[in-house]
Amino acid sequence: MAHRRSWWLSSPARVVAGLFVAGIAAATLVLVLPISGAGGESVGFRTALFTATSAICVTGLSINDVATDWSTFGEVAIMVAVQLGGFGIIALTSLLAILVSRRIGLSTRLIAQTETNTLDLGDVRRVLIGVGVVTVLIEGAVAIVLTLRWWLSYGESLGYSAYLGVFHSIMSFNNAGFSLYSDSLTGFATDPLILFPVVVGIILGGLGFPVLFELRREVRAPKRWSVHLKIMLLGTVVLVVGGMCALTISEWSNPRTIGDLDVGAKLLNGLFASVTPRTAGFNTFDYGQANDTTRLITDALMFIGAGPASTSGGIKVTTFVLLFFAILSEARGDQDVDAFGRRVPTAAIRQAISVALLGVAVVAIGTLVMLAITDLGLDVALFEVTSAFATVGLSTGVLPDLSGAAHYFLAGLMFVGRLGTVTLASALALRESRRLYRLPEERPIVG
Repeated sequence: MAHRRSWWLSSPARVVAGLFVAGIAAATLVLVLPISGAGGESVGFRTALFTATSAICVTGLSINDVATDWSTFGEVAIMVAVQLGGFGIIALTSLLAILVSRRIGLSTRLIAQTETNTLDLGDVRRVLIGVGVVTVLIEGAVAIVLTLRWWLSYGESLGYSAYLGVFHSIMSFNNAGFSLYSDSLTGFATDPLILFPVVVGIILGGLGFPVLFELRREVRAPKRWSVHLKIMLLGTVVLVVGGMCALTISEWSNPRTIGDLDVGAKLLNGLFASVTPRTAGFNTFDYGQANDTTRLITDALMFIGAGPASTSGGIKVTTFVLLFFAILSEARGDQDVDAFGRRVPTAAIRQAISVALLGVAVVAIGTLVMLAITDLGLDVALFEVTSAFATVGLSTGVLPDLSGAAHYFLAGLMFVGRLGTVTLASALALRESRRLYRLPEERPIVG
C-alpha cells in the first residue's frame, strides 16, 4: 500500500491528473441530481459529465442551455466547480513553476517534497494566499461593476444583479464561458460597461499568477522585470491588438454578426472577439454565422491561449513567443536564441517545440475523429475541437445536435487539453538530465 502511494505521489503529473479526475467525478455526481436540473428533473449522466468536465477544466462548453436547463442550485454548482477548478489550476501550476525554476533534478528530493504536499512550506503558503487574494480582489471588482450596471441600467433587482455579477465575474477571471443568458453576451454587444469589465477579468485571469505577482512588486521598475513577464506582456498586446484588427476587418460588412453596428460598436466587438479566445468562451455574435476567415483566425487565437500558471488553455503565449524568437535567431544566423537581452536556454526552446507540435497533433487527430463520427464540415469540426482542446468554450452552436460519442470525445479533449498544457512543460523540465557522454555529430538535410 505504501509502495502504491509512493508511486502515485512521485509524479506531479499523476497528482494533478488525480485531482482533476476527483473534481470531475464529484461535480458530475452533484449535477446529475434532480435538484440540479430545471423543474426538478435530472439532466442525465452524459450532460452532467460533459458540464462537470467543462466546469472543472474551466472551459465553458455546454450541450444544453445553462440559462434554462439548470436550476439555481445547478447554476451555483457549476459556478463553484469553475471557481475550484480555476483556483486549483493557478495554485498547482504556480507550484509546478517553482519546481521547474529551482531546477530540481534529484528524484528523491522531488518525491520527498511531493509526499509531504510541499515544496517549501513558505512557498506553498505564499502561493496559496497570493492566489486567493488575487482571485478575490479581481473577481470582486469585476462583480461590483457588473452588478451596478445590471441593477441601475437594466432594471434587475439588486439581489439578482449581484448574482449575475458574481457568476459572470467568476467566469471571466477563470476564463470559462458559461453565461446565464441563452445567447451568452450577445444582448450586450453595444454595452461597454458590461463587456469591458469582462474583458479585464479575462485578460488578468489569463496573464497568470506569476505575472500578476511580479507586476505588483515591480510595476514601477521595468528594468527589473523578468524575461517571462516581458514575453507575456509583449505577446498579450500583440495578440489582442492584432486579433482585434483582423477580426474586425473580417466581420466588418457581415450583417449576420457586426455588420449593422456603428463604428464604435464594431471596434468594441472586435476587441471582445479577440480577447475571449484566450480562453474565456463568451461571445457577442453567433460564430455559426461568422465568416470562414473569422473562424480560422479564432482557431489560431484559441490554440495559442494565454499565460502559464493561469486559467487559460492552449499552448500558451510564452510557447508562441519563444518559437518566434527561435525563428528570428535562425533567420539571423545566431547561434543562441536571445530575448530581451537574455539568452534563452536550449532546453526551453525544445520544450516549446514539443508543446506546440504535440498540440498540433492533438488538434489534427481530434479533427479527423470528429469528421469521422459526425457530419460536420472541416472548418466547424476544427473550430469545435480547438475550442475543446484549448478549453475555450466558444462554439458554432452545433454541440446540442451531436451524438453521444462526439460529446464524450470532446469531454476527453477538454481533459487532455487542460492536463496536457498544465503538466507537459513542467514534466519535460523536471525530467531533464545530463549524460556523461555525447554521440558523434552528423547533420541531416533540413528543408
